[in-house]
Order: sequence, then structure tokens, then C-alpha cells
Amino acid sequence: MISLKDVTKTFGKIKAIEDATFSVDKGEFVFLTGPSGAGKTTILKLILRDYLPDKGKIFFEGKDIVRLPDKYIPSLRQQIGVVFQDFKVLPERTVRENVEVALAVKGTPLSEWKKRVGDVLNLVGLIERSSLFPSQLSGGELQRVSLARALVINPKMILADEPTGNLDWDTADELMDLFEKISKEGKTVIMATHHRGIVDKLKKREIKIDNGKITGDSESPKRKAKAKEKPVEKKAEEEKTKVKAEVEEVKEKKE
Repeated sequence: MISLKDVTKTFGKIKAIEDATFSVDKGEFVFLTGPSGAGKTTILKLILRDYLPDKGKIFFEGKDIVRLPDKYIPSLRQQIGVVFQDFKVLPERTVRENVEVALAVKGTPLSEWKKRVGDVLNLVGLIERSSLFPSQLSGGELQRVSLARALVINPKMILADEPTGNLDWDTADELMDLFEKISKEGKTVIMATHHRGIVDKLKKREIKIDNGKITGDSESPKRKAKAKEKPVEKKAEEEKTKVKAEVEEVKEKKE
């Protein structure tokens, strides 16, 4: 679903990311781990097209988003839900209204709002608190609002940046159960974290980052099984992806 190839991003003289290469399959749950300042958040922002790399390619479903024209960036972001460490909820809006904001931005018809918001609030366990304001919620509940807002647009991928950073262990554990449930339903999840306890408990694929460089990558069972595919089948799939990318590139040039 998402692939980075030799990606480097610098800020002045600092190399935030250097020659990063990895791929994440559809439905995978991947942790990006490393100390503060390692480059985890930079990778998430590169995937979201908040940043452009200095060199390298980033493919989302076969399309190189580095070369994506600005007018298509909103469409890309509507396929990606984002969960932040500091929640980023609107204090003057209720829980329901905070979630509805995402639908308004996407342009979803009003007739669909009630059901879609109700469904995600049920999923994250906040339907009983839908009329409350952020000041009336706990930290764990605020993070659930953030997750509901990310899910209501029905994204293909969830990017989570230290979502448990401000939570106690029990609350963080409950939140991770939600993320795992979402992953099992087919969403791709990429989570930046330095919470060792959560990483060790869930035993998902872990991509380690230090000083902007990828220093380790523990493959998931699904990826290991895929690696055993026959060479011919693997080559055919790679060729299919390459052709798809070339077709998209030709379309963009015509536009």
C-alpha cells in the first residue's frame, strides 16, 4: 500500500530522514519506534504529504505522491486518517460535532452524517458522551474522539503519532485494543511510538529508527509468508505495480 524508496529529508544541516526504504502492505499494523527526534514523525508527515523529501520516492497504492500535483493532495489525505498525541479537538464543539468536522471537510452529504458518526462513536465507546464537550472528558476519552474523527471518513490507512504519549498504562492498553480491532477489519495502521510496553505486548512489525536512519525491521507473519511467493509471481506483481505507476504519471502530464 505504501512504499518509501531511498527517501531523505533535511532541515537545514540536519538529516531528519536518511535513505529510508521500506514498504507496508494493505492491512498491516506497523510500529515506527525510536527515541524522540529519531525521525518517526517526519516519516508520517512525508506519507501525508505535509513534507516533500529532498530525494527518493514515496508510493501510495502505486502512485508516486512526491510528484503528485498540489490539487490532488486533498484527495490523498481523504484516504488517510490521522491520530495525534495532543488530540487536536475543538474545545467549543461537542464530541459529535468534533467528529462531524471531518465529514464536513471531506464534503460528505449531510444525510450520511448521523449514521456514520453514530457508528464510529459506538466503535470507540463514546456514544453515551456524544453531547459532552472536550473539557468534560478524560485524556483517554479525548484520544478516542481523535480516533473516531480519523475513522469517520472511512480511510484506507491510519497514521498515529504517539497516540498513547499522554495516557496512563491502563488507558493506553484499552486504546491499543481499539487500534488492533481496526487493523483486523482491514485498515492499514502505521503508529509512531516509544512506548516499549505496547510494542512488546502487541508483537506487531516494528521498524526501528535512530538519527534518521532505519536500523531494524521485524517482519510480520503476513509479510514473511508473502516473501515465500514464487519468484515469477513476485516479479509479475512488481511489473503490474510499475505499469500502474507509469499510467498514472502519463495521466498527470496530460492534465
